[in-house]
Amino acid sequence: MTFINNCTAPSELIPLIATLPALEGLDPAVLESLAQGAQQRQHRDGETLFCEGDTATHWLLIESGCVEVVRFGHEGQELVFHCFQAGHSVAEAAMFMAHGRYPMTARTQTTTVVWRLSREAMHQACERHPALAMRLLQDFSKRLYRYINEMQWLTTSSAPERLAAYLLRLPRTPQGAITLPLSQRQLAANLGIRAETLSRLLADWRTQSWLCGQRRTWTLLNASPLRDLAFGSARPF
Repeated sequence: MTFINNCTAPSELIPLIATLPALEGLDPAVLESLAQGAQQRQHRDGETLFCEGDTATHWLLIESGCVEVVRFGHEGQELVFHCFQAGHSVAEAAMFMAHGRYPMTARTQTTTVVWRLSREAMHQACERHPALAMRLLQDFSKRLYRYINEMQWLTTSSAPERLAAYLLRLPRTPQGAITLPLSQRQLAANLGIRAETLSRLLADWRTQSWLCGQRRTWTLLNASPLRDLAFGSARPF
């Protein structure tokens, strides 16, 4: 079930917007203009928030939970591009695309609370506050640069290097425990390798006592050889 809270400019949303790196330090009046007409919604696990090709009427700010953005190939294969956690924003770049449509599908990965902020409010805020427009341009440019570097790295690195770098980027406890945000099949597609290859690599590294676990729950027992793999490939991110 989805719960909707319609507000003119919800005061509880302003501190959350202020935590976004691209908007940090901006005048509260700028943030309030972005929040005009925002709606809070709660979604169950697996609910679709918008589909690729839908009219891009709003962007999302995640209060709690997780949102994944995906695309589907011609043969129906699913590629998860990213998983956004609480405090992250989703689809703000789509608010400025000339075709006015979402380039990907977004869905929840668990029970999730999001704020829907409108395209119209963002456009009006940018027109009134040039500092906001400049911040967003800088943020979009930084993301584009990172994506270009990652694409180049994907074409020049090996499967073990890609998997090692991915595992090391995941948040982990002091004991080395990590949780994969994707299924192994989704992760393989995301890294551009075969699912069988990913499974074999995990099994090999488990045999060598680099890690232990199964499915989505793992513990890094010896991160040093993984760092050697990842940093040895001149990883750009």
